[in-house]
Parts: sequence; C-alpha cells; structure tokens
Amino acid sequence: MTDTRLIHTVGVRALEWLWAHRDGFRLEPDVDPEVGFLERFKPVGELALICRVLFREGVAGSRQADLARRLLDHTWRNTLDGGRMLVRGQRVEPLSPIPFEVYLPYKELGYSEPEVERATVLYHRLDSWAALELDPTRRLGLSAFQRRFGLTPRVPEADSVGSTWLGQRPEPWTVSGHIAYDVTHTVFHLTDWGEHPEGLPPDIADYLATWLPVWIDDWLDLQRWDLLGELLVVDACLPRPTLDERAWRGFAAAQQPDGAMPAVRTMPEGEPDEVFDIVYHPTLVAAFASVLATSRALAELTHATAP
Repeated sequence: MTDTRLIHTVGVRALEWLWAHRDGFRLEPDVDPEVGFLERFKPVGELALICRVLFREGVAGSRQADLARRLLDHTWRNTLDGGRMLVRGQRVEPLSPIPFEVYLPYKELGYSEPEVERATVLYHRLDSWAALELDPTRRLGLSAFQRRFGLTPRVPEADSVGSTWLGQRPEPWTVSGHIAYDVTHTVFHLTDWGEHPEGLPPDIADYLATWLPVWIDDWLDLQRWDLLGELLVVDACLPRPTLDERAWRGFAAAQQPDGAMPAVRTMPEGEPDEVFDIVYHPTLVAAFASVLATSRALAELTHATAP
C-alpha cells in the first residue's frame, strides 16, 4: 500500500495551486447564450463537489480545510455573485440541469439562494425535465442529485444503471478515454462520490476489482494524468481499494512543484486563463483522489492495528 503521507501531500499541494489561481474560476456573463454561457459554471460546481468530499471525510489538515472554505466563499461570493448568477443561468436556460447541479453542493455546505430552490422544485414537476435527452451516466447523476436535494427522481436511479456502459459490463479491452470517464462518473454517482462504497452493485464491484488495475496501468503508462486521477478515485470507492503504489508514485511525480497537475504528459503553455482551463480539472481530481485515498488508507491502518 502507498505511503499515506505521499497521497495526502498531493491533495495539499493541489489545493494550494487552486487557491493561488482562484480567479480562474470565472464566468463570462456577456457571452451569447447560444455559445455556452452555462459551460463556465462547470469548474465552479466541480470545486464545490470536491470540497464537500474533503469536509465529509475529515482527514484534511487545518491549512487544507481553511483553503477549501476560502475557495468556496470566494466562488460563491465573487464568481456566482451570492447565487444570483445561478438564478440568471436558470432564466437563460430554464430546463438546463447545470444551475441545479452547481447549486446542490453549495447548499449542502451551508450556502443558500431561495430563488434557485423555488425554480428547481417548479421545473422538477415538468414532464420536460424527465424527457431531457441525456446519456445514461448523466441521467443517473441527475437523478442522484435530485434525491440528495430531497426530490423524488423523475427517472429512478435503479432504472438508469443498467443503461450505462459499466452497468452492462462489456468487454473490458474496449474502454477508450470517453468510456473511461463515463465509468468513473457512474461509480461516483452510485457511491455518492465515495461516501457509500456499498452502493456499488456486487456484480459491478467484482467487475471493477478485476479490470480497474489493468486500466490504471494503461493510463499510467500513457501519462493521462486527469483520467488516471479519476481511476484512482474509483479505486478508493471500491469496497476493497488497492491504493496501488506504482500508480500513486507516478501520479505524484507528475504533479508540478506549485501543485498543478497536467492533464496529459507535461504542463501546457499559453496565457494564464488558457492554462487554467486545461489544468484546473486534473488538479481538482488530484485533490479529490488524495482526500478519498487518504481516508481509506487511514481506515485500513486503523482496522489492521485494532485489537
């Protein structure tokens, strides 16, 4: 098993970079809605999700926890304008699930915008909400978010799992990059982002126990750090994680001295905003993988030393 200190340090350094580059979490309020006003909400929502995991697992040091809270306060206050940008996003695209998906982890962490909540309840009643044409993994995630919000999912989660690639457990050698991302997010949704490993159906857990180590080796050799990080999260979501030492050492070695994690091979070059847009996600994933793997490693050590 990998040294817990190495795993933990990856997350600390990742949060340091995210805080230093917090202004990269920005919206483009003047962009034409037809070309993607809501797309820039995605980094903010991912940040909130991962900070929620960090607080939930309770393994962060005081500096790490302080940076996570300051990042949340900064993005809620400055990027989302206290939630008002989410209200605007709902008005621009009333049936887009993006404002709701971004809002939920903030709500779970104590932030509030009543107008977003009222609109969410209203839109949830519409048949068009259930009729949205989403791929199976995204549909599963939306249903899980509805449940967490306190709504009855218009499409039950159990009805979505079997339609996902992972739910059908196909030939494992057919996994490509985009399929692998679907696999990781199917696991995230089924386990509530690692909170409930028992949420994985036994047949899926067994399939992953057999084939995940192979996929981790492949993407480590390809130096696909963003995807490798997500696969390391999946490992930590399993009932019996491996916390593979070779993969974690390779992943940690790819991290830059300032904490940034390249997406593929080495760091990109370009204007600061362009570099942020490429690097923020693998760096967030590094923080996510670190906190969940640290939590699992400490739990295993406690179990191993218990009388």
